[in-house]
Amino acid sequence: MADAVVLITVQSDRISQAAQAIVELEGVRDVYSVAGDVDLVAIVSTPDFDDLARIIPDGIAKVDGVSATQTLMAFRQYSAKDDAAAFDLGVD
Repeated sequence: MADAVVLITVQSDRISQAAQAIVELEGVRDVYSVAGDVDLVAIVSTPDFDDLARIIPDGIAKVDGVSATQTLMAFRQYSAKDDAAAFDLGVD
């Protein structure tokens, strides 16, 4: 499994439309509008690392209104829920 967090800068009048177009792309799990240096954050998850090369530069970066992307590759996932499940003995 290959996961990435994509930081996306969008023209201010196209944020909603770009977010909707991005979330409809295959492999894009979630899109968040955020405050800060970027406008949107997309979570991309694919079975194969090579798919990221198709989804991000050939998909997300080409959505109308997107002016820049920065991709953060995920190496390992940490989850509080997973940690709690590891210690759950099934006793209510």
